[in-house]
Amino acid sequence: MEQMIKKWSAESQEELKQLLFDLCRIPAPSHKEELRAEFCKKWLESKGAQGVYIDDALNVVFPYCDNGGEVTVFEAHTDTVFPDMTPFDVKIEGDIASCPGIGDDTANLAEMMMAISFLLKNDLKPKNGGIIFVCNSCEEGLGNLKGTREIMKKYGDRTKEFFTFDGTLFSAVKRAVGSRRFRIEVKTIGGHSYGSYGNPNAIEQLAQLIVQLYRIKVPTPPDTKTTMNVGTIQGGTSVNTIAQQAEALFEFRSDDRECLECMQRQFDAIIEAERVKGFDVTVELVGERPCMGDVDPVKHKAILDKVVNLMSKYTDKEIRLRPSSTDCNIPLSMGIPSTCIGGYHGAKAHTRQEYIELSSLNTGLSIITECITLSL
Repeated sequence: MEQMIKKWSAESQEELKQLLFDLCRIPAPSHKEELRAEFCKKWLESKGAQGVYIDDALNVVFPYCDNGGEVTVFEAHTDTVFPDMTPFDVKIEGDIASCPGIGDDTANLAEMMMAISFLLKNDLKPKNGGIIFVCNSCEEGLGNLKGTREIMKKYGDRTKEFFTFDGTLFSAVKRAVGSRRFRIEVKTIGGHSYGSYGNPNAIEQLAQLIVQLYRIKVPTPPDTKTTMNVGTIQGGTSVNTIAQQAEALFEFRSDDRECLECMQRQFDAIIEAERVKGFDVTVELVGERPCMGDVDPVKHKAILDKVVNLMSKYTDKEIRLRPSSTDCNIPLSMGIPSTCIGGYHGAKAHTRQEYIELSSLNTGLSIITECITLSL
C-alpha cells in the first residue's frame, strides 16, 4: 500500500495543485463557508462519492461505508481567518505559492479531498466499522469549533478515533489547549471633550481594566502553559468627544483544566472589583474551547504512536508532539483518542503573506493518504 500511495501521490501533484488553487480563490470566513462547502461537495461527487451532504453547521459530510457501528472521523476545516468575501489570487514564484489561507487550512483540506478520491478510485473500504470524512466549518477564532461540535453531537458516541488535518508537517497534537474568550464593554455618560471635561471616559476606564487584567498571576505548574491576551480594542466617537463606549476582546488559554479555572476566578474577581468602583462593565462569553478530558492513556498513546511512526518514515527529523487548540479539543474533551497532523511546509499562517512550499505537498499527500488507509 505504501508504495502504491507514493506512486499515486507523485503522479497526482498537478491535480492537487489545481484543486488547492481553486479552493484558495473561494472566500470562506468562519460562519460564511457556503461557497467553499458547495465546491467541496460537488468535487467529491465528481469523484464518485455518494451520500455527501452539507449539514446545518455548513460541514460537508461524507459517510464512507457507515453501517451504524463504530466510526473513525477525519476532518480538515474549510474556514479561514480572513473576512474577505472577494476571491484571493494565488501568487507563484518558483516553489513558493502565496495566498491568505493557502496553508491554514486549504492545503490540508485539498490533500484530504485527494485522499478520498484515492480510496474511491481503488474501492478501498474499511474492514471494521466505518469512516466519516468532514470538510468542517468554523475552526478559526470565533467560529468556536462549531462544525466539530455538530459532528460530535451526531457521531461522538460512535467515534473510536478522531483525526484532523491542520498545521504543518512533522508534528502532532498530543494535548488540547482550552480557551475562553470574552467581549468586555465599558459605558459612561461621555460628552464634549471641552464642555464636559471631567466626565468619565469609557476608553480610560477600559484601559484601567486592561491594566488589571495584565496583572493576573498566570499559573505555572510543571508541564503546563497558560497565556492571556487582549486582542482588539475599539470605541469612542471622535478626538473631541469623551467616549461613551469602549470594548475589547480578551482571552486566556491553558492546556490544563485547573489552570483554566484559576484564570477564570481571577478574571471574575477583577470584573467585580471594577463594578464596585462604579464602572458600567458588561462581559459576554464569545468563545470557549474545552481542555483535555479523561482519555484512556493506552488508546491515546496508540493513536499518537500511529502518526509518529507514519511520519518518521518520511523524515529524519524528530517528530514533535505538542499541545494545541484545534478541532481535536471537542473529541478530546469527550474522552475520544484524537490527534492533529499537517501536510505541508510553509510559514506566516494567519497573515496575508502566508505561503507554502509546493514541493512539500507530495510528502504531505502521501502521509495524509496513508494515515487514512491505516484505519481501513
